[in-house]
Amino acid sequence: RGELGAERAADEYNEELEGVTLDLVLLGMGADGHIASLYPHAPGLAEGARRAIPAEAKLEPLVDRVTMTIAVLEAAPLVVFLVAGAERAEAVRRAFAEPPSAATPASLVRSKSGETIVILDPGAAQELEI
Repeated sequence: RGELGAERAADEYNEELEGVTLDLVLLGMGADGHIASLYPHAPGLAEGARRAIPAEAKLEPLVDRVTMTIAVLEAAPLVVFLVAGAERAEAVRRAFAEPPSAATPASLVRSKSGETIVILDPGAAQELEI
């Protein structure tokens, strides 16, 4: 319901998600390490009380956005990252081989109750020591 504007749409989505736990979260990752519309150092990364928040667009299209919070994403018993492309290799290293950091939002999401799976193509994995 983006036509409501980000603030109002996030409030509505936040209410709809009350009591909901996702069974599966499937995430991609941007070259800057962002997931969903949670970008590096964004204030929403620290949001712990809400399930959905408005998020500033950092990439095209530059439109109002609503995103789930890290708390919702990490509550799923299965979190899967699917990442392809050499342009994401440095962010993949930061997300999966270094300590969690607000500089790389993907590093902040791991299933709290189950398993996190990372699927990478050779380009995305090239900076990892395997």
